[in-house]
Amino acid sequence: MCTNDYLGLANHAALRQAAQAAIAEWGVGPAAVRSIAGTTALHVQLEKRLAQFKGVEDALYVQSGFCANQAVIAPLVGKEDVIFSDRLNHASIIDGCRLSGAKIVPYAHGDAADAERVIQENLPNFRRGLLISDGVFSMDGDIAPLADLYAVAARQGVMTMVDDAHGEGVLGRGGRGIVDHFGLHGRLDVEVGTLSKAFGVVGGVIAGKKTVIDFVRHKARPCLFSSAVTPADTAACLAAVDLLEQSTELVDRLWSNARFFKAEMQRLGFDTGRSQTPSRPSCWARRR
Repeated sequence: MCTNDYLGLANHAALRQAAQAAIAEWGVGPAAVRSIAGTTALHVQLEKRLAQFKGVEDALYVQSGFCANQAVIAPLVGKEDVIFSDRLNHASIIDGCRLSGAKIVPYAHGDAADAERVIQENLPNFRRGLLISDGVFSMDGDIAPLADLYAVAARQGVMTMVDDAHGEGVLGRGGRGIVDHFGLHGRLDVEVGTLSKAFGVVGGVIAGKKTVIDFVRHKARPCLFSSAVTPADTAACLAAVDLLEQSTELVDRLWSNARFFKAEMQRLGFDTGRSQTPSRPSCWARRR
């Protein structure tokens, strides 16, 4: 019950076979950072496939979703800039914001109107602004009002970033994520995600506009100074993308199971909170 393996891919035969084949061909470790000799054909292929899957111009594969937030925020903003962050954003976003040195201004959870208020009040004092939100908030399972947040950012002239860790493989057509869910393809500057939840493996992805991803690829310290993801993990991620592109069956089953579970828990008298997704917060699972 307490797992992030939404689609059951962590022990899927296709992923195991892909990982074993990659070890036989490439070995067990990358032996270097991405920028020196750690980038293999597998990494390049996965990045192209993830960009296609998410409908963006480019993607960068890193060691974890947590690492992705540390990698992408600091290159985009610094001490002269300001970040507008949902008050309930994930710890990895909070840490990434702190590492950037930018001023952090929180806005009320899931409140686009409050986000616009704090942007109007603070943005004139800084060089540039960045609006960041989780896509699905893992503690409560609710979905960010991404379309409203994007509209605010567009009006106010700030960059946009969403962490889709709990939306990839869950929301959107065949699990393509929250941007697909809201039909915002090509509009947000950065999408961050993870391959260690619905995809069942490990790793993180930074996706979005090519100009942004190219810049981050040459500035992200976790990519420049930490070894690349292993061939086995990379190949398994590719196999996961294959499965999701072939059919929506796994995602459809996930939502069917989630609806059944929620209905039965409510029938038994439990308060399931405000969750809109398969993420069911245990803190709300109490009898009314």
